Amino acid sequence: MPTIFDNIEKHLEEGLNKTLEKSLRADFCIGYFNLRGWQKVASVIDKLPGGHLPEEFDDESKYHCRVLIGMQRLPEEEIRDFFSSEKRALDNNIALELKKKIAKEFKEQLIIGNPTNQDEISLKKLSKQLREKRVVVKLHLKHTLHAKLYLAHREDYNSPTIGFVGSSNLTFAGITKQGELNVDVVEGDAAKKLSKWYQDRWEDRWSIDITEELAQIIDESWATEKLYSPYHVYLKIAYHLSREARAGISEFQLPKVFEKSLLPYQQSAVKVAAHHLHHRGGVIIGDVVGLGKTITATALAKMFEDDFFLETLIICPKNLVEMWRDYAHKYQLRAKVISVTQAQTKLANERRYRLIIVDESHNLRNRDGKRYRAIQEYIHLNDSKVILLTATPYNKTYLDLSNQLRLFLDEEYNLGISPEQYIESIGGRVHFLANHQVSETSIPAFEKSPFSDDWAELMRLFLVRRTRSFIKSNYAIDDPEMGRKYLEFPDGTRSYFPDRLPKKVEYVFDPKDPKDQYAQLYSNKVVDAIDDLILPRYGLGQEGYENKKPTIEISKEEIIIKENLGRAGTRLIGFARTNLFKRLESSGYSFLLSISRHILRNYLFIYAIENDLPFPVGKQEAGLIDDFMYSDSDNEDDDNTEILTTQKQYLERAEKYYDSLFAKKSKYQWIRSQLFNEKLKNDLIGDSKELMSVLKLGKDWHQENDRQLNALYNLVTKKHKDEKILIFTQFSDTANYLYQSLKKRCLDKVECVTGANENPTAFAHRFSPRSNEKDIPKGQEIRVLITTDVLSEGQNLQDAHIVLNFDLPWAIIRLIQRAGRVDRIGQKHHEILCYSFLPEDGIENIINLRGRLSQRIRENAETVGSDEVFFEGDPVNIADLYNEKSGLLDEEEDIEVDLASYAYQIWKNAIDAEPELAKTIPDLPDVIYATKKGSEDQKLNGSIVYTKTHNENDILAWVDEKYKIVTQSQFQILKAVKCGPDVEPLERFEKHHELVKFGLNHIKETEAKVGGQLGKKTGARYRAYNRLERYASQNEGTLWITEELKRAIQDIYDYPMREFARETINRQLKTGITDEELANLVVSLREDVKLSLIGDDDSKQKEPQIICSMGLKIK
Repeated sequence: MPTIFDNIEKHLEEGLNKTLEKSLRADFCIGYFNLRGWQKVASVIDKLPGGHLPEEFDDESKYHCRVLIGMQRLPEEEIRDFFSSEKRALDNNIALELKKKIAKEFKEQLIIGNPTNQDEISLKKLSKQLREKRVVVKLHLKHTLHAKLYLAHREDYNSPTIGFVGSSNLTFAGITKQGELNVDVVEGDAAKKLSKWYQDRWEDRWSIDITEELAQIIDESWATEKLYSPYHVYLKIAYHLSREARAGISEFQLPKVFEKSLLPYQQSAVKVAAHHLHHRGGVIIGDVVGLGKTITATALAKMFEDDFFLETLIICPKNLVEMWRDYAHKYQLRAKVISVTQAQTKLANERRYRLIIVDESHNLRNRDGKRYRAIQEYIHLNDSKVILLTATPYNKTYLDLSNQLRLFLDEEYNLGISPEQYIESIGGRVHFLANHQVSETSIPAFEKSPFSDDWAELMRLFLVRRTRSFIKSNYAIDDPEMGRKYLEFPDGTRSYFPDRLPKKVEYVFDPKDPKDQYAQLYSNKVVDAIDDLILPRYGLGQEGYENKKPTIEISKEEIIIKENLGRAGTRLIGFARTNLFKRLESSGYSFLLSISRHILRNYLFIYAIENDLPFPVGKQEAGLIDDFMYSDSDNEDDDNTEILTTQKQYLERAEKYYDSLFAKKSKYQWIRSQLFNEKLKNDLIGDSKELMSVLKLGKDWHQENDRQLNALYNLVTKKHKDEKILIFTQFSDTANYLYQSLKKRCLDKVECVTGANENPTAFAHRFSPRSNEKDIPKGQEIRVLITTDVLSEGQNLQDAHIVLNFDLPWAIIRLIQRAGRVDRIGQKHHEILCYSFLPEDGIENIINLRGRLSQRIRENAETVGSDEVFFEGDPVNIADLYNEKSGLLDEEEDIEVDLASYAYQIWKNAIDAEPELAKTIPDLPDVIYATKKGSEDQKLNGSIVYTKTHNENDILAWVDEKYKIVTQSQFQILKAVKCGPDVEPLERFEKHHELVKFGLNHIKETEAKVGGQLGKKTGARYRAYNRLERYASQNEGTLWITEELKRAIQDIYDYPMREFARETINRQLKTGITDEELANLVVSLREDVKLSLIGDDDSKQKEPQIICSMGLKIK
């Protein structure tokens, strides 16, 4: 009686292996060959001694194991073939085509799932058996072959051959799992007939030997005997991570008008940005100062104008309006330019522009501001694509980044990624969802994260950013004669990179000298006086000033004003105190003028109190910080430049000042003075007396005794008497003071430009005509240009190479940006001289003052909610400036570069050095791994796994040998795997495959939580789904909610929408289609297979695909 093997009571694996243990050779005929399934028989095959075929067969070869694989077809193919009138005759070409198809299927087998140690051992063993011909494999092509036959040939007189026939393929499931049915064939005649049947097919002309090909497939897979080069795996990671950059570069073509205007790095930036803009609706171009963001954005806008017929609206600071108009005219861009200060009034009535450029977008970091909301509403209403330009994407907080992204991204938009490090830090997804009522793949989710890795992961989707050092390393050409690097324009013109040299200008500073008027103001008495100011005008919302027994009833408007003043109070106090100290540093004259204005405004309030008049607030007070962001750093409303010193003068001027403000009362919010108590008046008087004592110290200020001004004059008239010089100061008062003083000293060709100037760009053209391609008559050129930071953004000033910082900003980034005004592409000088004015013996005073102020503000929480206004980025190290420290004014390292550009450059540099890698690396199979030595600070062995999800997301994970996720930051991982071609591969450590599996499972879990992606709120898919989902829930159980409608709604959620459906639904939504009509429409579209893109491979497992892995070995 035959034995039945159903893998329940009797298992085929056991029966087959026990039989083979006593056999000479084996013949297998299977419909499907699972290479990893070979491990079930690999060891016993190794032990087969081998044998010859019976004499009746015309083959004298000695065999150990023969495997005959039948061609399999899908059921629908078999039906189609059965009813086909044309039978395709087999020939050599078709046979070769089928052989390639099977080879491809075998390759795909090896990239499914995760590798294991056992898989690797068995595959290597199979490869060795194939190469040694212990196993010979043929592919039967003549016809489909469903038979599953296993023959074991033995030295046994009674049963020389035992067969197993049934349903089991040589797979894990086939010989171990339920659902199969096989029997053994022991009877001699039957077994002999099976051997004859097998031999006939083995000898068939269309049974083709694929033994060598199969061995080669294994040897070129992750299971090879050779060790893959870590450098090649590193490049494979860079190649795949640069996919979007490569796609943009190949997908988009530069407009012809820009082909001779853009450097290679700018050309690649335009194309990478085009990919982000096209696929995600927005991009941030964040190149550092001086690398040409303006022309890059113009080229990008022109590309979308040519390709998609989009017109452009450019929103920029008012000082850059003329510059942008010049660019639009020069490059024939159909664009309108408006100032950001006009956003509130103009955008509401502006016609539709499908593309928006926002220059200096970092200024739009306060999403509660009126300008921000006006721009955001316009973008969302018109479904505009957005190009943001900024050299400082974020300042003090990562919210600066998200607020810029929120201009064009809805807060519910599914990013497809989540803040993994933050989620991990709070205990996983369950804790995240319990603590935060937001989607983990949304902008609000990232706003919870303090981790830079999470933000880097987010910004890789939207940011194109390169630093000067990155450009020098990757795009610059060496000039051995000059020992310098340069960039070359398409016309052959060279642009060399200059060195930035910090220089100091010293002047005498002697507090003991009564003639040193500036030193007198830097005394402890003055510093203490400012430190002790109460600043009551900025604290009107404080409870201490409230009149508990008012004789009047407060209005609703006044209640709102008081609440706003209460919220803004501490911020404004901090701002006002800081501003006074900054003016003290800027110049004695500017400081005294500011003190005088401050006293005058105090007396304006005193005048109002004494006459029962309302106070002016709003724009002047509560809106100060918001206005500060979009104007000159000097935010004084009046143009009074006279320093008053007596109480009588202030009382007289206060009345006139009040009357002038009241005449323009619509510009301000007003609140009645009767709502406040006597303490407010007393504090105003107290502060004013304190400040008037400070004024007395400098009441006799004379510019000819200003030692800092004298040092400036000597520099511009002696040391650099014939060179163009750009002088920066933070305040327009200081700028005007310098200008008037230099003019009094008969310096010619000097001009001053501040936020008060209508057209700062005109001054930039006169100062730097060559770099702006302007023909300016010699007599109108400017040699010395004094400016506030109004010219530190966006202007080409590189005809000059000397920058003077008359006063020092508190953030190093400001000094770097100022240097960037002249250190730009096209700079002809080899050195940029960056002078800073510092007292010979007084830098300790400045350092102590800054430290004291920072501590005071933080102790009193005076920067709550607005740290960035006062302390922007890393502080200036004054001692380094004094010592002229080399490299102080250089930008950050390349880690600030966007990931796509960074990875693309790794790839490009490698194939430029070795062109053959352009074929070698893409041809490397997936799942391969390499092992290299880990870094010195690495404490444990670890493995990095790189996967691609079914929706094309790149997800990486670094797992240590304690099964802990080290990081998922793509930047950190790319840095960890970085190596050169000379790095020797190491043998993998035992746990490598286990760690890869752990990382893969972690990624699967992450991906499973992402959910459906419906796109923008304004998109057809999002709107249709939400309307129909609401309609279905409201009408559940009625005749209108059919199964067909439910399936259509689910398809909209699960699958991308077809272009035809999107256009049709959008069109109908605009006409005001009802919910019922919309339901009928989507059901009809689904019936016609026009609704969703449901691919043929949707039945396939949508698990992440391992691209490669790298072991980091320390022991």
